[in-house]
Amino acid sequence: MTTMTDASVREFKMPDVGEGLTEAEILKWYVQPGDTVTDGQVVCEVETAKAAVELPIPYDGVVRELRFPEGTTVDVGTAIIAVDVAGAAEPAPAETASVPEPAAEQPVAEEPKPEGRKPVLVGYGVAESSTKRRPRKTTAAVAEAAGLAAAALQGELNGHGGKSRPLAKPPVRKLAKDLGVDLTAVTPSGPDGIITREDVHAAAAPAPAVVPAPAVERPAAPAPVVTYDTARETRVPVKGVRKATAQAMVGSAFTAPHVTEFVTVDVTRTMKLVEELKQDKDLQGLRVNPLLLIAKALLVAIKRNPDINASWDEANQEIVRKHYVNLGIAAATPRGLIVPNIKDAHDKTLPQLAEALGELVGTAREGRTSPAAMQGGTVTITNVGVFGVDTGTPILNPGESAILAIGAIKLQPWVHKGKVKPRQVTTLALSFDHRLVDGELGSKVLADVAAVLEQPKRLITWG
Repeated sequence: MTTMTDASVREFKMPDVGEGLTEAEILKWYVQPGDTVTDGQVVCEVETAKAAVELPIPYDGVVRELRFPEGTTVDVGTAIIAVDVAGAAEPAPAETASVPEPAAEQPVAEEPKPEGRKPVLVGYGVAESSTKRRPRKTTAAVAEAAGLAAAALQGELNGHGGKSRPLAKPPVRKLAKDLGVDLTAVTPSGPDGIITREDVHAAAAPAPAVVPAPAVERPAAPAPVVTYDTARETRVPVKGVRKATAQAMVGSAFTAPHVTEFVTVDVTRTMKLVEELKQDKDLQGLRVNPLLLIAKALLVAIKRNPDINASWDEANQEIVRKHYVNLGIAAATPRGLIVPNIKDAHDKTLPQLAEALGELVGTAREGRTSPAAMQGGTVTITNVGVFGVDTGTPILNPGESAILAIGAIKLQPWVHKGKVKPRQVTTLALSFDHRLVDGELGSKVLADVAAVLEQPKRLITWG
């Protein structure tokens, strides 16, 4: 029988903190066993394949146990912390009726009852009573009957005609569904009969061909042990954001046919406008830099060429044109490259865009970007110029049709009004998905961005 102490322990399970995520790594615990926690208090920080996220506890209590140490990758749905909530609410004593026991009662052996014992709550045992008690069945008989009843009920609920539903974690069930494996036909190898990923893969793998054994078998040579000089090499496990980025880039590079076009542009007037805007009272305290005006120029170019803002639906063989712009900004963080996006950037004024850009970059550098902020992007900007690089051939963010790379802005000799003069010059590179963006459309977008940066007053006439 479950004790009152055990019944008061609540287990907090690893939630799915992002769309479709199946696991997360525990980066840091903010509490230890014995600490008191309150509803909404952050107890740990985890890293998913998309970002670092802080997890709040949903109830009050005292930490009983941390189930996993820092650095452990845990499947979604697995309990990670146990909290004793016994002090949150005291159970009310149950009322019992006083019934006189008949004089001719056959004596029945009962367990001794401790002095001052409280009535038992419903669901935790048999309530105390002064009425006579029938002789109990043996422990084995009770356990057997309870087990059969529970099994039959569980089977009925699960719709398996009395057969229990196979035990498997949600990620394993999804894997089985993707591979077309019937979990009821899989032999479990995990503890307590739980089906593991390896069990599903084994069930999905084709049966090995039967090869007759040779008449004389020689002992197989031991597998070579791979070693390396730790003084000369360091091996870093690929996980979290970096692992997700690598998988996404490989998928994008080998799925979407990339085309990249380049243009070198005189941005002297844009740089002068940046300095003027820094003194504007409406932009005081906001992030004003060349990236802000380049982002605005790209939004103007998308407005003039809306077909660039689209995605390719492989399953339905359709081009999905977006009537909104979620502008992604590639940001380098200690955990790797991430691409959060500014939602509905097309509707924002210049001050609003500056505010959103400042919040996005600051949050990314602190490692606090939420998974939602990195979902639903339509077009991306990557600024490689901050590293002194002239330009590059950027790879599309998965699900997007275009990405603009900004090169370093340098003082260079340039022909201006018929004379060679020192001017602020940069090179832009636009990569796009050639399935839905042809050379004409890609060229128009890049040319419009360059035209705005050469003559920023077009922001007024075109925007």
